[in-house]
Amino acid sequence: MSNSWLFINARLADPTEGGVKSEDLLVVDGVTTARGPAARAHAGAARAETLDLAGAVLAPGLVDAHVHLREPGQSDKETIATGVAAAVAGGFTSVACMPNTSPAIDEPARLAWVLERAARAGLARVHPVAAITPGLLGERLADLAALAEAGAVAFSDDGRPVMHAGLMRRALEYAKDLGLPVITHAEDLALRGDGVMNEGAVSARLGLPGIPAACEVVAVMRDLELAALTGARLHVAHVSAAGSVDALRAAKAKGVRASGETAPHYVALTDEAIGEYDTNAKMNPPLRSAHDRDAVIRGLADGTIDTIATDHAPHTPYEKQGEFAAAPFGVIGLETALGVVLQHLVVPGRLTLVQALAALTTAPRALLGLPDPLAIGSAADLTAFDPDARWVVDPASFRSKGRNTPFAGHTLTGRVLGTWVGGRRVFDAAAQAAR
Repeated sequence: MSNSWLFINARLADPTEGGVKSEDLLVVDGVTTARGPAARAHAGAARAETLDLAGAVLAPGLVDAHVHLREPGQSDKETIATGVAAAVAGGFTSVACMPNTSPAIDEPARLAWVLERAARAGLARVHPVAAITPGLLGERLADLAALAEAGAVAFSDDGRPVMHAGLMRRALEYAKDLGLPVITHAEDLALRGDGVMNEGAVSARLGLPGIPAACEVVAVMRDLELAALTGARLHVAHVSAAGSVDALRAAKAKGVRASGETAPHYVALTDEAIGEYDTNAKMNPPLRSAHDRDAVIRGLADGTIDTIATDHAPHTPYEKQGEFAAAPFGVIGLETALGVVLQHLVVPGRLTLVQALAALTTAPRALLGLPDPLAIGSAADLTAFDPDARWVVDPASFRSKGRNTPFAGHTLTGRVLGTWVGGRRVFDAAAQAAR
């Protein structure tokens, strides 16, 4: 299988340079080697395979800083192999997997097991996020230094917040010394109570217990204060509330080393999407009001929110088919993320294509310490997509085991044509369609 390519007639999107332009790209032995006129000049000697992209966009591979691959322990929901297959089909060349598995990724041997399974799958790169506390119980710190040495790219108890402020402070201090970020699942469990969706008019109409936006906002504000105190790098996961955007904006203005992410569903949907108790629209934090959605979009546009991540959280159909209050939180997103972002942010002009790609590529790479694939000498992790192709979401076609998407039947814009990891083509839409 070739890992030397000459991409011609491409619209090369480079978020680092801030533009999209017609430019050829040469990859030799899996490494980005030349751009522009030099690409064709050196292609012959490299014996590169020529691929005419016919005006499609060629971009750095997408990076998802927040996925749940469910292994070890929950392979009925997803496996590392099916998760990375879904990732490359969605244009993602790297994913950061969260530690709330069973058992949790809270010791080096478990982290090594994840990396071995990912290498065996041979598709997207997998970067484990290690637990802050053993078992995600929030009682004491895990051995963060040993986890960092084993390959952790960040620390998080995602799925549960670290409720003890003193423990969170120590986690930030240790992570700072190790040069890694802490990803906070910002949630006040006392305020959440038994809530199952956003607290507001829709929850009142449906008769469901609500989760107030303050549940997220007060936790975000606490952790931003702790980041300011310690000087550590804090990344706020799945921002969904207007107050969280305001708090992050104010902290950044003061020089706090903070960043934030939101998910495609928070910019596309509101709590109205729950309709008549649709459990495929149940996630945590929940879909919120139109006011919150618009604030999140403004946060992306002005750079307050840096990253778009899917929070891909597959569940079995059986789990999601129960009554709304009993169904688990979580939706999938690896195979719909690009289409949702283009349809709901780029097409209506809320973000430029380059802004959207920066949130899906440059920002998560900076968070996780990954190199720029378009830089000469870097591993060629690339994605090609047709930004104008329209398609209808059919969960039955997903490579993920999960089918729990709120976008089933939605028409989206932008379809992945091919994905390359280290110059090796790991997804080919045309080949898939021919099967």
